[in-house]
Amino acid sequence: MNVIVAVYEDWGIGRDGTQPVALSADRKFFRETTRGAMVIVGRRTIADFPGQKPLPGRVNIALTRGDEDIPGFTVCHSPEEAVELAKTAEKCFAIGGGSIYKQMLPYCEAAYITKVRCNPGSDTFFPNLDEDENWYLAEMLQSGEEDGIAYEMLLYKRR
Repeated sequence: MNVIVAVYEDWGIGRDGTQPVALSADRKFFRETTRGAMVIVGRRTIADFPGQKPLPGRVNIALTRGDEDIPGFTVCHSPEEAVELAKTAEKCFAIGGGSIYKQMLPYCEAAYITKVRCNPGSDTFFPNLDEDENWYLAEMLQSGEEDGIAYEMLLYKRR
């Protein structure tokens, strides 16, 4: 299993349930990287999806403690249940939000991190993999600048 996330310079990932700064290059990278994969997402992040609809071209899994049905999503109630389901997929990504990342990161072998070189102020953070001895930066996949904001797409791997 993998994780994919855009982080700011302080490893923040969002504020008030959304990304304060979202780059089209990162959105494209996300679409291309997760296309055809299973994705695991939390209920609050689903609320930020366009129309609260599942992401097209992917198998959408909602990880939630609630008992509600979420149209277009297979609902799992524990990280362990989601991990078992992920084993049936060729590719699987945890895609957010903050609590989902924290629950699923221990099961992940790779992390696709877009570092957005700004700091808009976040209330939700991703663990700083640069300071985690269990992870290392394996590869810079691409870099660029958009609207005056530099970014890099990086691949981290678990040691």
